[in-house]
Amino acid sequence: MGFEKLPPGERILLTGATGQVGGELLKTLKSLGDVVAPDRMTMDLANSDSIRQTIRAIRPRWIVNPGAYTAVDKAEGEPHLAYAINAEAVKTTGEEAHALGAGVIHFSTDYVFDGSGNEPYAETDTVGPVSVYGASKLAGEKALAESGAGHMIFRTSWVYGATGKNFLLTILKLARERETLKIVADQHGAPTWSRDLARMTAQVIQDCEAAARQKGLKAVLSDASGIYHAAGSGETTWFGFAAEAVQLQYASTPGVRLATIEAIQTAQYPTPAKRPSNSRLNCSKLTERFGWNMMDWRDSLREVLSEL
Repeated sequence: MGFEKLPPGERILLTGATGQVGGELLKTLKSLGDVVAPDRMTMDLANSDSIRQTIRAIRPRWIVNPGAYTAVDKAEGEPHLAYAINAEAVKTTGEEAHALGAGVIHFSTDYVFDGSGNEPYAETDTVGPVSVYGASKLAGEKALAESGAGHMIFRTSWVYGATGKNFLLTILKLARERETLKIVADQHGAPTWSRDLARMTAQVIQDCEAAARQKGLKAVLSDASGIYHAAGSGETTWFGFAAEAVQLQYASTPGVRLATIEAIQTAQYPTPAKRPSNSRLNCSKLTERFGWNMMDWRDSLREVLSEL
């Protein structure tokens, strides 16, 4: 279909532009047209009035919402703030988008599942979050679906990149400081590169815009709306991710002493919020609908390490 940009004069409103995914989206989506990325002072996701005023002032064609409350353990002690940002803000965004006829792309999480079983979760599988964070994100999904806005919800997992705060950067830092690192080896999933999510999002918008030339954006969104899983392909554990990262880092800098990585069980590392033991996501719907295959986590890890 070729490269599609937004129609002249149309805008993308991007939340959370200082976050891992938001930062990559800010760079990637600029190729499609005008991206407006208000800061927290301008658009406070904990304040519905602030959200409404911003959306009404910008009148975007697309709202891309990676902005979220992501402090999983902290959420157990401040559920009101987690729900304000992860659920109420999404409800408000959906209502305003519906009024404008704008499309919404929203990011959610594997934490909407309880983590039982050994198979990758499909979009239609039963949800059952075991943490405040997961429950707040699920409430946001439901609120957006009920808002009437054309929307795509992308559930992802174990997001990381070369910038920001994430598991990979923490492990590499600690590996240079300590003799041994004990990492959980009984939680299974796939690391997802923030840039891969951004590129996927841009491709989805392009596909929708190309189809909209024939039948209008509203019809395209009606057809495409729903939940999609978008996580790195392949699978590993947190231990496996850490061990691979440290091994690759040592291979590129053999003179640097790095910690030995040891496997432990979740029970040996208690946290305020319970984590799913199974975070695997089946992403075949994303491939079938948009022709996008998420990168294998080992390939993306190599690319990220090359940027550090």
